[in-house]
Amino acid sequence: MIQGTGSDVGKSLLVAALARAFTRRGLRVRPFKPQNMSNNAAVTADGGEIGRAQALQARAARVAPSVHMNPVLLKPQSDIGSQVVVQGRVVGNARAREYQGMKQKLLGAVLESFERLAGEADLILVEGAGSASEVNLRAADIANMGFARAADVPVVLVGDIDRGGVIASLVGTQAVIDPADNAMIVGFIVNRFRGDPTLFYDGMKMIAQRTGWQSLGLVPFFDDAHRLPAEDALGLPGRSIGGDGRPRIVVLAYPRIANFDDFDPLRLEKNVDLVFLRPGESIPGDAALVILPGSKTTIADLAALRDAGWDIDLKAHVRRGGHVLGICGGYQMLGRRISDPDGIEGPASSVEGLGLLEVDTVLGGDKVLVEISGETVPEAVPFKGYEMHIGQTTGTPRPLLRLANGKHDGAINDSGTVAGCYIHGLLSDDRQRQHWLQKIGVKGSPLDYEADVDTTLDRLADHIEKYLDCDRLLALAREPKFRTSG
Repeated sequence: MIQGTGSDVGKSLLVAALARAFTRRGLRVRPFKPQNMSNNAAVTADGGEIGRAQALQARAARVAPSVHMNPVLLKPQSDIGSQVVVQGRVVGNARAREYQGMKQKLLGAVLESFERLAGEADLILVEGAGSASEVNLRAADIANMGFARAADVPVVLVGDIDRGGVIASLVGTQAVIDPADNAMIVGFIVNRFRGDPTLFYDGMKMIAQRTGWQSLGLVPFFDDAHRLPAEDALGLPGRSIGGDGRPRIVVLAYPRIANFDDFDPLRLEKNVDLVFLRPGESIPGDAALVILPGSKTTIADLAALRDAGWDIDLKAHVRRGGHVLGICGGYQMLGRRISDPDGIEGPASSVEGLGLLEVDTVLGGDKVLVEISGETVPEAVPFKGYEMHIGQTTGTPRPLLRLANGKHDGAINDSGTVAGCYIHGLLSDDRQRQHWLQKIGVKGSPLDYEADVDTTLDRLADHIEKYLDCDRLLALAREPKFRTSG
């Protein structure tokens, strides 16, 4: 199990790297994360949803993603509450304090999923969540040491030297955790090192001497990490400085932005400048395309969009002939009205949309989780993607897409400048991405996005095998169980 001294220390990519490395050795590898918190989710082959990071790790292991790889997924809907997804299905909403009381019941589902994966794998790579040193939450923990103890899984602790204080974070973790939890830790990794590694050899020795844990490697920063999907909003790039003459594509990063990995392929296109705007930053007048991404709380994020003044900016952008694309929640916002009669996202309400498309949305019904394919109307440009949404959108606009099942999805205005649909992953399809770039007068690069992700995973695995003691890691995983679960 790979745990961290804090969030965003590189656990997800380390697990992906090890998954690819050990898969290349001929092992049947499965990734597993007991509890994840992210609004970046993926649809699984068994008809559920899991965190995007586990889907990437499954890809690294060359297996289809399963709901059992991430049995508990929390999708934040406010600063203090989240939607709770168990084994791929929504079971309800819970405030942070309420969720603490649910954890012990959820541990059964977590262990069931873990055992299912164990039955089909030679090696399971488990990713922890947040920080192993959050001892204030230890009593009901199912994500870090609580799981490690229950499943009797040895732990490797990761510290991030790039953020500073790595010696204190590793040694300090041992100082605050329970002795029985400390006994689960069999080694440590220092991640994201920059510079001359010989300058930190004494630091590695000091950590080992203070903790008694063995050093498993000092891992340099992986320069191509940006080519892989980021798990949460901490991975969003900052505002571009622009001014280089490339057409600018703007993504509105409202507070509950979801599935923003939809736009990772655009980050890799050399002929455009991709900008993620935060509230407080205005939409630049030279934007060629403005994208309204998915949202976990569409009505609340629409209010945030208005508070930021983006509704005014958008209408000015459209008057200038600029293009707009809405995906999922962003598509709903572009319509005339959004209604939530059952209070699915918050208090029951009905609000006016932006009025840029002749559609109306009612939130409700079962969540749609399905892989989908089809083509644009009328150009017949094919696509593959997936749907992940609650609600139905109706109206009589020009349809944007024709699905493989014969139904239509999405809408486009008469001038062809404003469009929206429910399809995530649309721009990961090279054919669709080139189509949208052509709309704004840009010639796309010869990027094969899916092949690029796979090649980057191989380079990441090469990187890890060079700097981590992978043979020792595998030996630790194979050792007979020598601890008693607490």
